[in-house]
Amino acid sequence: MNSPLIRHTAAELAARIHAREVTSVEVTQAHLDRIQAVDGRINAFLHVDTEGALAAARRVDADLDAGKAPVSPLAGVPLALKDVLTTKGIPTTCGSKMLEGWRPPYDATVTARLHAAGVIVLGKTNMDEFAMGSSTENSAYGVTRNPWDTDRIPGGSGGGSSASLAAFEAPLAIGTDTGGSIRQPGSVTGTVGVKPTYGGVSRHGLVAFSSSLDQAGPCARTVLDAALLHEVIGGHDPMDSTSIDAPVPPVVAAARQGAAGDLRGVRVGVVREFSGDGYQPGVLRSFEAAVKQLTALGADVVEVSCPHFDYALGAYYLIAPSECSSNLARFDAMRYGLRVGGDDPKLGAEEVMSLTREAGFGPEVKRRIMLGTYALSSGYYDAYYGQAQKVRTLISRDFAAAFDTVDVLVSPTTPTTAFRIGERADDPMAMYLADLCTIPANLAGNAAMSVPSGLSDEDGLPVGLQIMAPAMADDRMYRVAAAYEVARNAAADGALIDRVPDVAV
Repeated sequence: MNSPLIRHTAAELAARIHAREVTSVEVTQAHLDRIQAVDGRINAFLHVDTEGALAAARRVDADLDAGKAPVSPLAGVPLALKDVLTTKGIPTTCGSKMLEGWRPPYDATVTARLHAAGVIVLGKTNMDEFAMGSSTENSAYGVTRNPWDTDRIPGGSGGGSSASLAAFEAPLAIGTDTGGSIRQPGSVTGTVGVKPTYGGVSRHGLVAFSSSLDQAGPCARTVLDAALLHEVIGGHDPMDSTSIDAPVPPVVAAARQGAAGDLRGVRVGVVREFSGDGYQPGVLRSFEAAVKQLTALGADVVEVSCPHFDYALGAYYLIAPSECSSNLARFDAMRYGLRVGGDDPKLGAEEVMSLTREAGFGPEVKRRIMLGTYALSSGYYDAYYGQAQKVRTLISRDFAAAFDTVDVLVSPTTPTTAFRIGERADDPMAMYLADLCTIPANLAGNAAMSVPSGLSDEDGLPVGLQIMAPAMADDRMYRVAAAYEVARNAAADGALIDRVPDVAV
């Protein structure tokens, strides 16, 4: 039988733990029991650290029982961690055979900050291999399923993190977003996903896919929970040279302000380019309803054109594979994880490396490495990678021009709802289009998030509203998202997440 504790928000759980109405051990055990009951069907977790989680929960309880103040607003609350962030002594595989069995000797900065804040790490979540994919079908450890319909994908690459929230296996999760890998899964699972400003959360210990685009961020079931987690993991890190040396924007205060439901004085821009052919009608109808809701809250809504967004997908699929072909060169059979043919004295180092990479990488990773290597090769660099970087600059200028006239931009998070498992497996271009609306924010380094906006009237599946803000103005989008969340829940007679079907094993 499920404990009612799994249905609480993180903020509610923290309040009850800190008031000693319930212990962190009880809350943690309730979620571990839920994982044991349903994860055989969902496959959100690659590794569950039962003993470590309960030991951490006991430490939080002991401190609170001794009269010490909670070390953070989320102390004692469980969390699911995407398997791309290193965890000392705990397996980190990045969803790949290449790292099967690897136990890092150190914690990522995000992991270390979670531990320091007393957040209980339940385990590591499934993902597309090395964060390359839009469906979590590319994991070497099996497909993750969407709790809303287990025949459908949960989004990618962070499908495990978002699915764990929608299946009530964890109240909080961490994802990473290179082209939409937090927001796109958030949209199709009816949860909240945030890509903070690039450099706002440390990338130290995040296994790199595309270094100029990767960004860790919070996943949650409410905007306030996401904000609370954002402040725990954010902030400057001297171990990351791209980390912004400035205070974390006041996102919790902004979320609380937004929950009052007043957006008077806020200017909202609707991105003209994110509509039309290729967009599911039910997604567009949900978005139009969301825009009307923002207007009713007092926001000044206008249409904004960002003409170079049409080229974002092409630029992204030159820049990201180029960086991945360089970053993944480190997996050479000499330093990490898998090694094939290493005991055969007749094989040289290059042959061992080739055999290992052939056996260790899946088809999508190989496709992107080849694409990136070609784009960076002599004679083609200026024609492909160089041109893509110029497009990136034009997209950043589009954002800057738009933010001269509005405070935030809005769009659908994804063009469609969750598609069926296997539906796009043989059509990479169709798969890549799932990130059409999310990629520009990564190229520009701006902040962006997805908040649930209802169910598509065609298939009854979740739809997300994307809110984008300038770099280091993350608090703006939290204010707008919180106001919209309160208004939508009131109009719909409850939160969207409360309508997710229970998962039967």
